[in-house]
Amino acid sequence: MTTSSTPALRILRADYANPTHARDLLSLLDAYARDPAGGGMPLSAYAREHLVRALAARADAFSVLAYDGDAPVGLVNAFEGFSTFAARPLVNVHDVVVLASHRGQRIGERMLEAVERIARERGACKLTLEVLSGNQAARRLYARVGFAPYALDPALGTAEFLQKKL
Repeated sequence: MTTSSTPALRILRADYANPTHARDLLSLLDAYARDPAGGGMPLSAYAREHLVRALAARADAFSVLAYDGDAPVGLVNAFEGFSTFAARPLVNVHDVVVLASHRGQRIGERMLEAVERIARERGACKLTLEVLSGNQAARRLYARVGFAPYALDPALGTAEFLQKKL
């Protein structure tokens, strides 16, 4: 799948077996990890060595890459989960990366459109994601493409994303 609104910009589904896609995925994810929004630390040697093979081994994983000409400039990693209430798959958007040099050009929006198409092909009932409360640029992007906080009962408040490291 390829989409583009300018001749130089290409949005495509990553092929984990393609060495160029694998290299670019790692490079973009490392750039995100080094950014304050990604934790400010490079990917570990273990992650760099094992990530692409681990993604390729998971039927529930897919990634979308953005290229400006031949230069990788954006990445989304996503994973299929399951909604028990809908009895259908859902897709969780796990990483959204746009290099600082290319932000503000709607590349994230175009990649999320590709993720949505793939999710629909998989029969997913919804997309989910997490975002840091202070990441206003990302929050504006997500709102622009239709993401919103949700509540099952407004009296109980909106859902929050929590973690417990193992």
